[in-house]
Amino acid sequence: MSVVARIAREEWRLLLRDRVAVSGLLLLLLLTLVAVLNAYEHQRSASAERARYQAQANREFETQPDRHPHRVVHFGHFLFRPLNPLAAFDPGINAYTGNTLFLEGHRQNTANFGDVRQSSLLLRFGQLTPAFMLQVLAPLLLIFVGHAAVARERESGTLRILLAQGVAGRQIVAGKLLALSGFAGLALLPALLALAWLAASGRAPWPLALLLAGAYIGWLLLWSLLVVLVSSQFKRGRDALLALLAAWAVLVILLPRWLPDLANANVPLPTRFENAIQVEREYKALGDSHNPDDPHFSAFRERVLEKYGVENVEDLPVNYKGLLAIEGERLSSELFNRYADALFDRQERQNAMVDDFAWLSPALALRRLSMAAAGTDQANFRRFLEQGEDYRYELVQGLNRLQAEELDYVDDTNPDKENRISHAHWQSFPEFHYRAPTVSDVMHRALPVGLVLLCWLAVFTVLMRLAGNRLGRVAQ
Repeated sequence: MSVVARIAREEWRLLLRDRVAVSGLLLLLLLTLVAVLNAYEHQRSASAERARYQAQANREFETQPDRHPHRVVHFGHFLFRPLNPLAAFDPGINAYTGNTLFLEGHRQNTANFGDVRQSSLLLRFGQLTPAFMLQVLAPLLLIFVGHAAVARERESGTLRILLAQGVAGRQIVAGKLLALSGFAGLALLPALLALAWLAASGRAPWPLALLLAGAYIGWLLLWSLLVVLVSSQFKRGRDALLALLAAWAVLVILLPRWLPDLANANVPLPTRFENAIQVEREYKALGDSHNPDDPHFSAFRERVLEKYGVENVEDLPVNYKGLLAIEGERLSSELFNRYADALFDRQERQNAMVDDFAWLSPALALRRLSMAAAGTDQANFRRFLEQGEDYRYELVQGLNRLQAEELDYVDDTNPDKENRISHAHWQSFPEFHYRAPTVSDVMHRALPVGLVLLCWLAVFTVLMRLAGNRLGRVAQ
């Protein structure tokens, strides 16, 4: 057996005798297991509920009676955001974003009914999820278990004995690191088994499950390196513990909370009411597409008359009110998309600013990578909203085309006659199907923050080797 393995074995013996280490590990394993089961059950029930409500919304839209197409435009439709199976591992921003999107003509609504608004305020302080356990609590356990790994040898005087017997300093720190990494592996085991089950059952792609597993393995390995490194720099374990707790508080708690606030201060977002007022002001300036004589659409009317070679809208082979509704929806959608893109671009600038600070805290890089792989980041939420808007636009314009092609203009302007078309038309519209990003797209987004994590690991590995080389000189 090599010297490194013997040192790791002896460290494991000490850990097994340490009631704090054993109790802490068992408690963390129990909490992680509870978090896995709770998150999976919540994700399963939420997915089933949304699928049920989506089917009900589709059925209610399709079973509308014979009516005017523009009545159907204002009847509207509901879309429910589907959940990524890996959201059970890391819910990301899902609790803070809406789950339901209402589609209607002349409006671009945002998603509503987020979990935070529907639940206790305690939800704002963190959820019991596998990602939370591994990101926040697992490093804390490693600190309490391993802070005295090397410092203890120095305090008891055994470090000099080991060095005098020809054991190299780098072998000592390598053995301590091997033992602590094995301990971290046990803490990670329930989460890894859950990811393996999600991938093996076909609920999640293998590459994304492996990406998540690799990210958290690297995260706990990074903390194992940091704990042993700091322990080798202090003469007393108590001092090493205080230094590691301060590092944990800054890297895991303070910076991930403070830097987003800093980004928001540098790139402020307009409030929802400010945005709505600006949009409404410009929307009113577009004119009233319900009024065939609206002066804002006079140029459009002239173009339509010239295109069809007639002098009056009554002579058109199509219903002018339908054409006017199509043009009005096109203009309003361009306006809505412009404001929505501007808001998303500001949010992307905020995220980019936070990513720039990932060199100060690997926790920021891990969280971005974890949410991207789990499909619970800002990019995935934006993808749902944009696909929902595309579906809304095609749905409304399809109904406007029915008005233009199926109804006569003279009848449509007669207030004493109620024009209707067959309800079979509503059944011809396709249902909404969310298109999740491809694995390659996710990997591309995760690559920059993944490189940040690898750089942190490389730096700590180099520092560990340097600490091992100078351990003998420090002990003299």
